[in-house]
Amino acid sequence: MEQQNFSQSSETRYTNVSSDERTMTILVHILSIFFWIFPGLIIYLLKKDESSYVAEHAKEALNFQISLTIFYVISAVLMLLLVGILFFVILYFANIILCIIATVKANDNILYRYPFSIRLVK
Repeated sequence: MEQQNFSQSSETRYTNVSSDERTMTILVHILSIFFWIFPGLIIYLLKKDESSYVAEHAKEALNFQISLTIFYVISAVLMLLLVGILFFVILYFANIILCIIATVKANDNILYRYPFSIRLVK
C-alpha cells in the first residue's frame, strides 16, 4: 500500500553550505522569536545578493513573522468576543515552537516552510 504525505510543509535540502551561512540561518530563525520581523528583514537585505540559501531562510522567517502579525491583529479584534484570548495564546506558543523547528531544520541544511505562512516577500 502506498503511503501519502499529507503535510503542508515542503522541505528542500541544500548541499555545500558554509558554516557562516548555516549560522546566519540559525540566527534568523531563533532571533525571530525575540525581535519580531527585524532579524529576517535585516539579514535578507544584507545577504540577499551574497547567498541564496541565507536569503531563502530570511524570506521564510520574514513571511512567517508578517503572517503572525496579521493573525495577532485578527486576534486582538476577536478579543472583544473573548475568543481572541485563546487565539492569541495559541499564536504565541506556535511562534516559539515553529521557530525552534525551523532552527533545527536550518542546522541540518534544510529549508523549512512554515505552515500557515502567507508568502508576501518573494
